[in-house]
Amino acid sequence: MPISPNQGSTGGGTTVTITGTNLGGATAVRFGTKTATITANTPTSVTVTSPSGTGTVPVTVTTPGGTSNPLQFFYVGAPFKSTLSPVTGVTAGGNTVTITGTGLSTATAVNFGANAATPTVVNDGQLTVTVPAGAAAGPVGVSVTTAGGTNNGLSYTYVDAPTIGTLNPNSGPATGGTAVTITGTNLSTTQSVAFGATLAPFSVINDTSLSVVTPPTPDGQPGVADVTVTTSGGSALAAGAFTYLAGPGI
Repeated sequence: MPISPNQGSTGGGTTVTITGTNLGGATAVRFGTKTATITANTPTSVTVTSPSGTGTVPVTVTTPGGTSNPLQFFYVGAPFKSTLSPVTGVTAGGNTVTITGTGLSTATAVNFGANAATPTVVNDGQLTVTVPAGAAAGPVGVSVTTAGGTNNGLSYTYVDAPTIGTLNPNSGPATGGTAVTITGTNLSTTQSVAFGATLAPFSVINDTSLSVVTPPTPDGQPGVADVTVTTSGGSALAAGAFTYLAGPGI
């Protein structure tokens, strides 16, 4: 006589179906010493709402013909989440987040706001999940659903990808050292600025502007360089946006 599912929340409320024979007219389904609420009954099945409980309990079905042999049902406590890493990512989603805590082994879903994703369980204390796309930039609550219930309490922030508008000035000596203001959008979480493949020192002025000092060209020669701004929301590339100028010769 199978029982499905064979585990559920310690708080009760799990819909459980027991299948077998001669189950019609069931008068009671007991989880240990507690009686479950019968919601459907046929000669081959009984569906109930589990009562609250703890540990492993025997489940029996009583009909006018007697009481069945017991089946085991496992009560699972609600999950506890302690950390989420990283806590920000692109609004388009797709990056991997690790959640740690306890009671995570039966996790079936992780919700980022209203959007659900299916996690990969590493062990009872850790799971990973691919972040779904967000509806918009900004923070959302993160909840984990397991056989023991749903737990909230963590937050994840979606960040829009940056854009690059203008560079002022857009040229300077090949030896570097030019102070440049980069304007654009979604720049407040900037992690790096590169001229070609060379990283440049920078400071964030606000969400729409950066102050950057150009690095020298790798070979000391003039030419154009792509400018790449990378934030926690992604990267923006301005092709050939800065021109390195040759120095004077006499």
